[in-house]
Amino acid sequence: MDLRYTEAEEAFRAELVAWLDDVLPHVPPEPRRDDWAGRRAWDTAWQRMLYDAGYAGINWPREYGGRGATPTEHLIFLEETERRHAPYVGHNFVGLLHAGPTLIAEATEEQKAFHLPAILRGEHVWCQGFSEPGAGSDLASLRTRAVRDGDEYVINGSKIWTSFGHNADYCEMLVRTDPDAPKHKGISWLILPMDLPGIDPRPLPTMENSTEFCEVYFDDVRVPVANRVGAENDGWRVTMVTLSFERGTAFVSEMLIAMELTRELAGLAKRITSHGATRWDDAGLRRDIGRLSGELDALWALTKRNVSQAQRSGLVGTGGNVFKLAYTDLLHRLGDLAMHTINRASLSMDDLGELGTGKFVLHRIHGLSLSIAAGTTQINKNIVAERILGLPKDR
Repeated sequence: MDLRYTEAEEAFRAELVAWLDDVLPHVPPEPRRDDWAGRRAWDTAWQRMLYDAGYAGINWPREYGGRGATPTEHLIFLEETERRHAPYVGHNFVGLLHAGPTLIAEATEEQKAFHLPAILRGEHVWCQGFSEPGAGSDLASLRTRAVRDGDEYVINGSKIWTSFGHNADYCEMLVRTDPDAPKHKGISWLILPMDLPGIDPRPLPTMENSTEFCEVYFDDVRVPVANRVGAENDGWRVTMVTLSFERGTAFVSEMLIAMELTRELAGLAKRITSHGATRWDDAGLRRDIGRLSGELDALWALTKRNVSQAQRSGLVGTGGNVFKLAYTDLLHRLGDLAMHTINRASLSMDDLGELGTGKFVLHRIHGLSLSIAAGTTQINKNIVAERILGLPKDR
């Protein structure tokens, strides 16, 4: 394991920083949270800028249009773009981080040739149709049916927590193609165009006052069998490929945001006064902020360890699950400490005065979802228990 950067990696960093410093001043302001057309246009425009500069799909293989960057170079890319508050992957996250890599690993050459360039250029936005109202942590219990009718599947059912489902062009979708097989054996992975007749996406308002998620209903939706990725009823294996990307280094950008928020919280504590003293005068609060900062540094070292392992073996392994568990717990504690620090300002998602408190409230609410996203805390604990500690399997 080597957590240091090589000369070649630092040269890559310098090249990236120079490009970011040149283009970021010309990026327009981010649209309002509820301007979905504007947000899609903003996200995909940034994706096109990355593509034109050779940074799109930075860790994708060169033969599929990516840069072929090493895991360490990918980490440097995330680190520097986040430090400079470059646009996040946004609408493009499912295509770039989940569907695209899955297609590279499992799709036919025809499927790759059509979909991968459009993902990289920001022309096609993807969403994910995995979870259902009755199949979340136990994903293999999904019930959305796809009945084969000649060269087409006829789909009926519903999906939930579909990010950007109302704004996407394609969906990576799991369907049950053999209801009589054991639940892990009767699933198929489909590429679903979202403009087909019978698809009804309904936005779900969240605590963050966002409608990013949708519940999507499917009523006799007909999709070509040629849109299946992998063999019929082999979708669970393909799904494990998809989830291996989701549970790798997917939260690096979020962790860098948390590190910045911790520093900002320390500065905010020095400005908030009560009864003639600042919040920073509280030794207990200083201790808690220092502890969180130290834990974030430790998680950054774990991230570098995971990346080092991925560079050697091609796999993040269970280190990704350990990171997810530790980061989720830390994020909750950071949110609680921030709410305690800003006191009554925690009742509003808007900034109060010039203190910039709104971001801390939004981040605290967002942190609640991390116990569920990319595998619930309970599921990740089972994985760590069984695959690292060697404990008996969950019955």
